[in-house]
Parts: sequence; C-alpha cells; structure tokens
Amino acid sequence: MADLETFRRETKSWLEANAPASLVGQIGNELEGTWGGRKATWPNPDAKRWLDVMAARGFTAPTWPKAYGGGGLEPAEAKVLAQLLRELRLPPPLIGFGLTMIGPTLLRFGSEEQKTLHLPRICRGEIRWCQGYSEPGAGSDLASLQTKALRDGDHFVLNGTKVWTSYADQADWIFALVRTNPTAKKQEGITFLLVDMDTPGVSVSPILLISGKSPFCETHFQDVRVPVANVVHQIDAGWTVAKALLGHERTMIADAFGGAGPRPDKKGGRSYLAELAASKLGEEQGRIADPIFRDEVAAFEMESRAFALTVQRTKDAARAGHQPGSESSMFKIYGTELNQRRYELLVRLLGPDALGWEGPGFDEADLEITREWLRSRGNTIEGGTSEVQLNILAKHVLGLPS
Repeated sequence: MADLETFRRETKSWLEANAPASLVGQIGNELEGTWGGRKATWPNPDAKRWLDVMAARGFTAPTWPKAYGGGGLEPAEAKVLAQLLRELRLPPPLIGFGLTMIGPTLLRFGSEEQKTLHLPRICRGEIRWCQGYSEPGAGSDLASLQTKALRDGDHFVLNGTKVWTSYADQADWIFALVRTNPTAKKQEGITFLLVDMDTPGVSVSPILLISGKSPFCETHFQDVRVPVANVVHQIDAGWTVAKALLGHERTMIADAFGGAGPRPDKKGGRSYLAELAASKLGEEQGRIADPIFRDEVAAFEMESRAFALTVQRTKDAARAGHQPGSESSMFKIYGTELNQRRYELLVRLLGPDALGWEGPGFDEADLEITREWLRSRGNTIEGGTSEVQLNILAKHVLGLPS
C-alpha cells in the first residue's frame, strides 16, 4: 500500500506539472477526445503536447508492456492513474479503436512482428484505426460476409465492400474480416486481416445520417493487395479473433454511452442534465422545482452512477488481464439504452426549443441536443443490435436452447 501511495503522490505531482491548463475540464470519454493518426488536426496545440508527454511516459496505454510503448503499470497503478485524471478533470491524452479494440486483440493474438510494428505507433497516436466488419448483406448475421480475399503468392487480393465503417474517412489502417475459404462453414472460412488504407484500390464513401452528420462510411476494396503477413492469428481462424475483439468493442460502447456516468458541467458540479433541468424548470431550495421531472432525473442519475461503477469494475478486471465475455453484451444493451434515455429527457426539457435545426432563434447547445437525440437512435443498432446481444445472453449466460 505504501508503494501505491508513493505512486499516487508522484504521479499526481507529475500530472499537475505537465498537464496543459487549457485542457482542464475537458473530460471526454472513449469516443470524445484526441484520436491521433496521420490525418489529425490540432485546433488546440496543447492537445498534441499532452499526447506527446503522456505517450513518452507510457500513460496512453498504461498496462501495456513497455516494450510496445505502454507504461508497464500494474492494474492497481493504472486504476490510480485513471482516478487522478478524473480528480484533476483532465481528458485522456488519446482515444480510439487502436487502444480499445485492435491493440488488446494484437496483444492476445498478434505475432511478435505485428505487435512490434503496430502497438508503439498506437501508443504514440501516430496511426488511427477503423473496423471492417459489417457489409451490405452481412450485418446482424456477420458470418455471412462476402468480401473475398484470394491468395496470390505472399499476398491476398481483396474485393468487396464494408459498410457502417466508423471514421473510415479519418483512419490510416483497418482491421477487416474477409472470406478466404468460400467452401467451408461460414464461420470457419473467415480471416482477420490488417490493411493499410493507403493501399491502391481502397476507397471510402461517407454516409450521411438524419442527424446531419455521421462517423459512418462505406469502404470499398478493388483488387487490393495485402501481405499474408498481415493475417492475425491464422488463416480461416478469424472468427475466433473477431469474437474476442467484439467483447472489447461492446465494453467500449457501453463506457462511452452510459458507463462514464452523468456528465458534469464545466464547473464540475451537477451533471449537464441536472443543470439544464434546473435552468429550464427553476429551483426550489437548491432542487429542481418540478417534482416529477426531479424524480426522473434523480432516478436516471442513480442508475447512471451505478452502471458506471459496474463498468469500472470490469475495466479494472481488464487491466488485470481478464478478457471480456458475455458481460460485454449486458453492458452494451444497458449503456446504449441509458444514453437514449438521457437524450429523451434532454429533448423533453427543451420542449419547443428541440424543434430547431439551424438558423437564428435557437441556441447552439439546444441544436446539438436535437442532433444527438437523433444520432442516439442508432446506439442500439451499432456494435451489434440489442436483439443480437439478447440472443448471446440467452445462449451463453442463461443456457437457453437456440
């Protein structure tokens, strides 16, 4: 315990000395913050400086081995670091699918060459990743994917299309599921492949959503040549890798949408939801004046905080090397539905102000809530629909028949 207290004291002192003042209060989450990559822009140069100093210390991936750019911290030390960032109201120096999905997957399944090549660049924020799973004819039934990878000597030649590829237009590399054996059982003919997005034949088409913006894209492969050395694990054994990665993805989604708990306002006091309710409905003796809405906000925030603590325990277990299992499906369902409830409450609070789209007469913050409310409709679809998650829980947790 004494050593952990020393670590806490020294790390807090270091963070206070190195964290840019302009970033204090920009807490962020798994989907909000600095993504890095070759296409990154830096409206606030302090964000780049924060990334660089934290990466140099290994604090972008605290528990990863130092040999791969991580901090080599024990799980208890990584937990202390996360607590200190929250206490000091500092954002994570780096987020993205490299840290939350492909990095942990490579640590478990990747070759030494793949780990040495990719993990340090992930830690330094030099490469941004996207995920190539879903296809126009393979969404919930992912194993029906048809993107073909034909062997040609030391390369595969890829042809096909991925859809709903989040941030593909900003990504440098994609981890993709491809069909390498069309005659095998559909789950047994799939390979997990790493593809540089700058490879000739790769093209991206953004998809616009009803909210007016979208991270989603279509990603097209036309005679794309990818080295066989980019296969993760084994040829035709990609389904095993894919399922393991989905556990990381679903935990990440739950954490971003619901597991972070109530989002504090800039003053660090009440959540944004509670602050908005107080401003719209008034206050009585420091409480939201409307008793019915006050109860709804209180119930929501208690659930949100309880869920955040549950997700935090799972993250602590992950730092200790536990691989996420079926609990990630529970988190994904609850976290995404919690986020939808959050925006339903926010839109109800706005009333007529939630009808705006653009132009004068509407506050920018109100317009953003309306757009995010529309965007939240997709939360229970992306990353595996709630129906798919319920099937997983029925089969693998409850043991119900198929």
